[in-house]
Amino acid sequence: MGNRKINVVTMGCSKNVVDSEYLMKQLEVGGWEVVFDSNDTSARVVVINTCGFIADAKEESIDTILSFVEAKKQHQIDKVFVMGCLSQRYREELAEEIPEVDGFFGVTDMPEILRSLNTSISDKHLNQRHITTPSHYAFLKISEGCSWGCSYCAIPLIRGKHVSKPIPDLVEEAQFLVNQGVKEIMLIAQDSTFYGKDIYGERKLPELITELSKVDGLEWIRVHYAYPTGFPMELLTVMRSNPKVCKYIDIPFQHISTNVLKAMRRGINRDETLQFIERLRKEVPEVAIRTTLLVGHPGESEDDFNELLEFVRVMKFDRLGVFAYSEEEGTHSATLPDDVPEEVKQSRVEQIMDLQQQISLENNRLRLGKIFRVIVDREEADYYVGRTEFDSPEVDQEVLIAKNQSVILKSGDFVSCRIVDVADYDLYGELVSYCIL
Repeated sequence: MGNRKINVVTMGCSKNVVDSEYLMKQLEVGGWEVVFDSNDTSARVVVINTCGFIADAKEESIDTILSFVEAKKQHQIDKVFVMGCLSQRYREELAEEIPEVDGFFGVTDMPEILRSLNTSISDKHLNQRHITTPSHYAFLKISEGCSWGCSYCAIPLIRGKHVSKPIPDLVEEAQFLVNQGVKEIMLIAQDSTFYGKDIYGERKLPELITELSKVDGLEWIRVHYAYPTGFPMELLTVMRSNPKVCKYIDIPFQHISTNVLKAMRRGINRDETLQFIERLRKEVPEVAIRTTLLVGHPGESEDDFNELLEFVRVMKFDRLGVFAYSEEEGTHSATLPDDVPEEVKQSRVEQIMDLQQQISLENNRLRLGKIFRVIVDREEADYYVGRTEFDSPEVDQEVLIAKNQSVILKSGDFVSCRIVDVADYDLYGELVSYCIL
């Protein structure tokens, strides 16, 4: 291929972002000029990293593939390759339906993708990435796949069983990221709290975080995608005592009704969930909890939903997202009658999010007048925009800091801010002091 410029387009979750970043680094080492998520038609080769998790994501991935196939027909690009979850699960069907694509690859097929691009894999750079997030934060994928088998989830069918990455490799990768200017890392996995069970015989997330915290220049470590069943309670001690560990956890509870949790095959019931949250808040009093819920699962009754609504009302989670159930072929839930009408599912989503909006405003009002350490993410017209340790980038609320003409801030700076006003999902801060790290 004479033109060595390539466009890598990423769909879906942060785990896909990391997969694309690994690929992009290998391409760079192999002599390619890489752009990402671009419409730059001087990049004559496109690799699309697809999502195959839920119906909307599949549709978006297919639409993206078709748009680049059309660009190929118009001779704006020469080659289109497809990788990722959708391609892993539906490779044969996609190849039959969209023959204009030059190659379909699964989630672990990076060597094959590189070979198709006349590029060989560089073992020396396996723990390195081309960072596509803002330079001061990055995701660190600590494992692949999932061994739980929740009834509604297709991830084990797509990405296989849980496979942890060894601690030394992750520390090396974190050091590489910090050398690129990263100050905050988000630990991600399908279940981050299962980390280490497969290679060390026991869960090792607390030990991993302790080792990562020794990397000079790394300021914040944040835990995403925890799982409540079998949670390693030692993690709470690390979170409470290690200043580099954000008092924040993303832990999808999905539901609170024991009936629904059993149908979902979550391995936990209502009482155990409530006991876990009580212990979490007791041992780490300042902790911010982000959770995700799923409504409309087969068999979810009105009573089950009302129980969930009351759970949200009482728990007052700091951050919360809700999905409506959609059937995924090959899962256990797909064998059950999808007996909750679509309009009821959407109504339940809206009821929970309306309630959460009120809770978020109440929680924010408690922060008025308090001073927080804030990392600056970006600059806008009238504000610098940042976050406290209680908020993750891209998914949580932000702190808007009114510009002070005597102080110029840049992304990645840490400042102290007093909260002077609040909104449903935003805080307004006044600069107290700043420290350029």
